[in-house]
Amino acid sequence: MRRPLPDLSLYLIAGPADTLGRPVRDVVMAAVAGGVSVVQLRWKEHSTREFVELGRALLAELREAGVPLIVNDRVDVAMAIDADGVHVGQDDMQVEDVRRLAGDRMLVGLSVTSMADVAGVDPRLVDYAGVGPVFATGSKADATVPLGLDGTREVVSALKVPAVAIGGITLANAARVMSTGVNGLSLISAIAGREDPGGAAVELRTLIREVGAAGPTEVGR
Repeated sequence: MRRPLPDLSLYLIAGPADTLGRPVRDVVMAAVAGGVSVVQLRWKEHSTREFVELGRALLAELREAGVPLIVNDRVDVAMAIDADGVHVGQDDMQVEDVRRLAGDRMLVGLSVTSMADVAGVDPRLVDYAGVGPVFATGSKADATVPLGLDGTREVVSALKVPAVAIGGITLANAARVMSTGVNGLSLISAIAGREDPGGAAVELRTLIREVGAAGPTEVGR
């Protein structure tokens, strides 16, 4: 089966802990208006019911905007709201189990933190990889040792699926990160933590257009 991948070039990760006390919906939709192409909803401190309700409400607006919603970690929540995909980390559910539960339609993303993780990225199961952290970051308390630009380039070149870079990425270093060969940038505080998330997205979108990024693609099955 072939699952069409969305434009991964400007990938926002956001949840209630990331938006400076503002409603997630307001921050996300402002960012989408500014050019965000994919949204991942993450919520570590929550009840399942609250996560489902927030996800379902956000999904309805994102569908109207033509932007896919990926759920962080929780494949059950992703299935409950009929999300476009789920993203898991190295310590989460095994990707084989994620794919079995999610079926063929849903996108599956996997975090890759080192060259040692590359062997576990099976393109029959995984649609894209989140590579990082590139730089040190305060947005993820359990982040691993930063890869740096050279480490990111090495990992990306070894992967057989598209990749987005994550971790400590800002407008100031985004062009250098794009030079590692990634298909896009995955950001949290650089958009959701800004006073004007829409304006931040516009700035990043403009930069991505200037340096060039891979567009929509397909992953063969």
